[in-house]
Amino acid sequence: MSPVKKKLLVIQAAALSHDVARGLDLGLDFHAGQSVFPAVTCTAQASFRTASVPAEHGMVANGRYDRTLRRALFWEQSSALVTGPSIWRDFRRAGGTVAQLFWQQSMGGDTDIVLTPAPIHKSHGGMIEDCYCRPEGLYHQLCRTLGRPFRLHHYWGPLASAKAGDWIAAATAAILADPDLSPDLCLTYLPSLDYDFQRYGPHQPQSRRALESLQSQLRVLLAAAHTNGYEAVIFGDYAIVDCSGVAILPNRILFEHGLLKTRTVHGRLYADFHASRALALVDHEVAHIHVADPADVARVRDILLAADGVDLVLDAAAQAGVGLRHENSGEGVAVACPGRWFAYPWWTGTRQAPDYAGHVDIHNKPGFDPCELFFSAFPFGCGRDTRRVHGTHGRVGDGRAIAIASTLERLACADGIVDLARRVQRWLESA
Repeated sequence: MSPVKKKLLVIQAAALSHDVARGLDLGLDFHAGQSVFPAVTCTAQASFRTASVPAEHGMVANGRYDRTLRRALFWEQSSALVTGPSIWRDFRRAGGTVAQLFWQQSMGGDTDIVLTPAPIHKSHGGMIEDCYCRPEGLYHQLCRTLGRPFRLHHYWGPLASAKAGDWIAAATAAILADPDLSPDLCLTYLPSLDYDFQRYGPHQPQSRRALESLQSQLRVLLAAAHTNGYEAVIFGDYAIVDCSGVAILPNRILFEHGLLKTRTVHGRLYADFHASRALALVDHEVAHIHVADPADVARVRDILLAADGVDLVLDAAAQAGVGLRHENSGEGVAVACPGRWFAYPWWTGTRQAPDYAGHVDIHNKPGFDPCELFFSAFPFGCGRDTRRVHGTHGRVGDGRAIAIASTLERLACADGIVDLARRVQRWLESA
């Protein structure tokens, strides 16, 4: 491989569908592309990072069920969770430098620069906001340069907003311009559309304002790329669609059939995965159904297929057919009907809810909880009413194309995330 001649900025914009991208005025032509299944953040990023499908890299959702620990693990950040070589492996071996900024599963990976939220949870409650970084001191250097720290509550929770994307865009631009950093390949992430698209749906006035914010952030990054000699590529990870807000509760269904077991602590029902015969790890429109005894698989499938709002339950063969079958995947993968989504609760009475149900707690809940984007009626808590959620994602097809654009036509014309990654890899090899 010859020495690096050009540099590339890769921008992943959450929820940037081809339909939504038509409202952007950036001087770039956005092409329609295919996401991966399930169309969720960690799966999409891992697929780009490895140019492979979930059956190969193992990131089958935003989390996984650890069968040894019998615990749900969501939003873990170790790069070792993603199997397979990265598309930049040979590029780095030839002397190229790589940065991952606010990408999931980036800690401990084969990159030169890393920046990602990593708060410290204090033993007696509370949290110290911080970002993990490499090289050491990068985060505090950026705080000084930008004149403000990164605020985690802008990144997720009831106060989540485009302010998170503003900070990330400014930090990325500063890194591109810094002669001591200036990576040859820089991957960054803008979450700005995600919050209001899920709160209100993608076509409401609040969501149009989020699109305006994203456009401003992309202009900052494209200008920084141009000034500092970078080509640029922009792609979305999934398309958010309107939903009814009526959530499907697979764990409650399994609980009512005696398959999900619980333990009562101070009157609250906590899931007992050690005793459970089946459980659901929910992730937007998709839920991985883990069944302890193979003899129960057919019964569990029939129970869930009979539930209102469940479209499909993919067995092992069906999962293999869509590039999803992996040891991390469930014995069944439930897919919601269009306009419906899965929520994790199993209890029936409010007083039975675990203590974490009314809080932003992305690690203890066995699934993604968009209700965390809303305040509850009580101070210092998040909502629990699934009817407030009006946007969801996870399915593919149904006309849900993502958007892809680039200053390089051979990247812009990619037909999806995996194809785009392969094209970027070839470009790096020829750079």
